[in-house]
Amino acid sequence: MSTSSIREPQTDVTHPYPLRDGGSVFIRIAQAHEYDALADLSEAAYEHDYDLPAGYRADIRATAERGTEHQLWVAEDASTGQLLGTVTTPADGDNMSQLGQPGELDFRLLAVAPVARGRGLGEVLTTFVCDLAVARGNDRVVLNSGPEMVGAHRLYTKLGFERVIHREQDLVTDDGVVIRPLAFARELEPSIHA
Repeated sequence: MSTSSIREPQTDVTHPYPLRDGGSVFIRIAQAHEYDALADLSEAAYEHDYDLPAGYRADIRATAERGTEHQLWVAEDASTGQLLGTVTTPADGDNMSQLGQPGELDFRLLAVAPVARGRGLGEVLTTFVCDLAVARGNDRVVLNSGPEMVGAHRLYTKLGFERVIHREQDLVTDDGVVIRPLAFARELEPSIHA
């Protein structure tokens, strides 16, 4: 996909991306009536691979809050309309986490429905975030990822993200557990901005 086709999000704009299996998805801003389905999708995606503490489960399911405070994106199967994945980004010029700094786009809670795995959707959603960052004039994309999320770490590394250990900080969860998420960053090449 050409990054020049990405513009600031509007609810009636979709961004087409091909999948590995020959299918494709449209990525667009989620509608309020889809928030519950996206909460279920997100919970199923994370629960598929990880034990979820109650506080993190609540955060994962808080799609209405993310859709109101930030930009909740959905990947919709282009042929069936099925919701296959989601990711959250801040509004242009904002950040969602302490990790994000000026000139950077941070993203959170990328989730792919278990039934849609293996089609390249995680890569597509991450590529979309990078395309969006380029369209906004950002220099870098950053994210935190739990230490146990090694599959996600492999994906991010494959897509050009590198650990930024000096930016990692301990966080205390709502459950009182101290964790240190891994921080990743991808520099956006100047040639992409042209």
